[in-house]
Amino acid sequence: MEVRNLICIGCPLGCPIEVSMEEGKVTAVKGNTCPRGDAYARKEVTNPTRIVTSTVRVSGSQDGAVTVPCKTAQDIPKNRIFDVARALKGVAVAAPVSIGDVVVSNVAGTGVDVIATKSVK
Repeated sequence: MEVRNLICIGCPLGCPIEVSMEEGKVTAVKGNTCPRGDAYARKEVTNPTRIVTSTVRVSGSQDGAVTVPCKTAQDIPKNRIFDVARALKGVAVAAPVSIGDVVVSNVAGTGVDVIATKSVK
């Protein structure tokens, strides 16, 4: 039996969680004080995902901005983070950019869009 210890990020409490696994399957989750902890722990040990935040270059900005902050619209598999970072490295968008605008569609073949998180005029 394998045991993994995590700190839950499902809510602000940060509960220490112990996950027991056998043959790659979760058999028990202990230590969580809310249902989000159980869901987080099961997902983290079987299929970890993350939101990626970054910036991309912007041209033609009236307010002098040279980059616009962005993030993946949904979480992506953790093992694809560097693929997404590489895909964003050469991206440049033209101003104006509004919050929520799609900066890159289907980034690195993940099926997830990258969206702007700030408006740039």
